[in-house]
Amino acid sequence: MNSLRYTILDRYVLTELAGPFGFGLGAFTLIFAATEILNVGKLVSSEHAPLWAALLVFVWSLPAYVVLVIPMALLLGTLLAIQRLASDSEITAMKAAGVTFSRIVAPLLAVGIVMSFATLYLQEQLVPYANDQLVEIESAVINHTSAYGRDLTVSAPLPGGGRQLTTATAFEPNSRALLHVTLIQYDSHNRPRQIVFADRAEFTVDKWLLQDSSLYRFNPDGSVLAEPPIPQQEVEIGENPTDLVKRIKNDDPDSMSRAQIAAIVRTGQLTESELRKYVMTYQEKLARPFACFVFILIAVPFGLRAVRSGGSSTSLGFGLSLAIVFVYYIVMTVCSFFGEAFLSVAWLWAWMPNLLFTAIGLARLRQAAAV
Repeated sequence: MNSLRYTILDRYVLTELAGPFGFGLGAFTLIFAATEILNVGKLVSSEHAPLWAALLVFVWSLPAYVVLVIPMALLLGTLLAIQRLASDSEITAMKAAGVTFSRIVAPLLAVGIVMSFATLYLQEQLVPYANDQLVEIESAVINHTSAYGRDLTVSAPLPGGGRQLTTATAFEPNSRALLHVTLIQYDSHNRPRQIVFADRAEFTVDKWLLQDSSLYRFNPDGSVLAEPPIPQQEVEIGENPTDLVKRIKNDDPDSMSRAQIAAIVRTGQLTESELRKYVMTYQEKLARPFACFVFILIAVPFGLRAVRSGGSSTSLGFGLSLAIVFVYYIVMTVCSFFGEAFLSVAWLWAWMPNLLFTAIGLARLRQAAAV
């Protein structure tokens, strides 16, 4: 139990990690946010957006980049920390004092686990909120449009077979109303049975109410029968306003939380290709943050190897970290492709990069501890 207590050794190792980690976090964030910095100037000069709005766009875009670069910064920080300790023979001195190599790197691995959960929290709580704010500012302040002003399509099954296709040109969140609504009902043989036009469809309690709708029926003989205008009628569309808002505001699953992705998948409004993308992203969003632990695990033996090969500079660590990240994301892209193709085991493909790099890291760490 004494080996698990926080000691001066742990504080010393973590202090060595803190500086390089902060440097890596700032450097990688700046690299990824460079396009957003240029975007601020473009918004102000070309699109005549208020400076405060352009700066808010930049600020609200940062959380997504920070979540992406935290594992990279930990990788670089661990490489530089291990290089510094090894190059000054401090790791050798610790071993001579009876401290095992596993105990030396234990605080680094603990940080990897803690930061994995911290990154997961930021990804699920802060990033979706920041993306919502980003959409609102870009739409309302800069583009002077509504974030909900886009074509909407909802497909729902009908009792007894067939389906109903509902389209609208926009959604008003305050009044919870669809604008310029068209409903087309198809029979079980995919033949149109009737079509309804309405200027608005308002949601009250648990029903949609069409206002001043016009209905046209298609007879089996090919004739069309126009019904008298109906001031108000109840219809089932297949989605409530909450589901609509989630789907039309967040049409990119990478910008959503896992809870939002799950809610949209449950609506049944996704095409097969969209469903595959959403399900795979749902699984990847749980696996990605744990790259923090994986990168620290694999950085320790690589940091020792860099010292033994005669290099200990920051530039070497930076280049090595970029190479590891590049290979990791290539593997992740390939696994994502297979995960979408084999959806029943998408969870396994989402975790495959972490499993592969963990195996490599453990093998190399065992070799380093034996030296």
